[in-house]
Amino acid sequence: MRYIGSKALMLDNIQGVINECTQNVRTVTDIFAGTGTVSRFFKEHGYSVLSNDILYLSYVLNKGVLEMNAPISPNLREIIGHLNHLSLDNCPWFDIESAFIYQNYSPHDECERMYFQCDNALKIDLVRQEIERLRNEISDSEYYYLLSLLLNAVPYVSNITGTYGAYLKYWDKRTFNKLVLEEVDIIPSNADCRCYNQNATEFAHQIECDLVYLDPPYNGRQYMPNYHVLETIARYDNPQIKGVTGVRIDPDKMSDFCKKGRAEAAFRELFNSLNCRYLILSYNNEGLLSTDLMSQIIRDSGNATTFRLFEYDYRRYKNKIPNNSDGLKEQLYFIEK
Repeated sequence: MRYIGSKALMLDNIQGVINECTQNVRTVTDIFAGTGTVSRFFKEHGYSVLSNDILYLSYVLNKGVLEMNAPISPNLREIIGHLNHLSLDNCPWFDIESAFIYQNYSPHDECERMYFQCDNALKIDLVRQEIERLRNEISDSEYYYLLSLLLNAVPYVSNITGTYGAYLKYWDKRTFNKLVLEEVDIIPSNADCRCYNQNATEFAHQIECDLVYLDPPYNGRQYMPNYHVLETIARYDNPQIKGVTGVRIDPDKMSDFCKKGRAEAAFRELFNSLNCRYLILSYNNEGLLSTDLMSQIIRDSGNATTFRLFEYDYRRYKNKIPNNSDGLKEQLYFIEK
């Protein structure tokens, strides 16, 4: 899943900083986990991981794979096949009036929004409601695994350019695909991995670990409006929505880290709340806070003599060729607490 600020291309750099600057790291906390790219990387490398994000969609994506260690069982595989074959013809229990995604995010007599073709919108509702119907028959980890498969499948049929902040006014070719849930490999591990769905600073007060990794928002783009459709599919809570795009009304999910006038105070409070030996922060040199200011804030939060700043040429998506046209640098800030 493409996600604003994904660190898929920074994983080796993150591990390099850990190798160079730390010792005996066993427990890692990922406070802004997003889609879980870094959390899964930590799990693959044998760390115990505490993964957190304020968005429920991120919590589902992480809990669905991080907390699950057993291979996919034949029964779970059968359920995935069952979900993929759902239709209006074989779901007599389904009430189209309860189909929130179809009613609000696909075009029909009472809706103009073009996030999904109607058949895919109905399939999303069918699968989401069936997963809920099955909840008492499957384990907690299986429930979140199935939800994560649904969330991962939705972008492949979405009529968007990258985020859900807007939909296209014509049908992109991907929207003619059929919604299909694909298995995601489970990473076997003996390490303890747990997932949380909390405000970053409130969560920071509760944890104790060897290393905290932070990948906060860099600019003024709030994550909730950009992923509101996925959040609603994950929660399936029939929220109040507004505007042309049908965005959720969730004021408590608006982050101070995205606000120019509040970001510095938010970072200082967060850093000072952490109980860890090491801190690594991902940021870039064009973020809301300047490199000089962020460096000072981090120095103030730990042992200033151990501060290190690592910079890397920005790479877009999976392109391994650095993009130097605008001088953008990815940054990793390190300090011992």
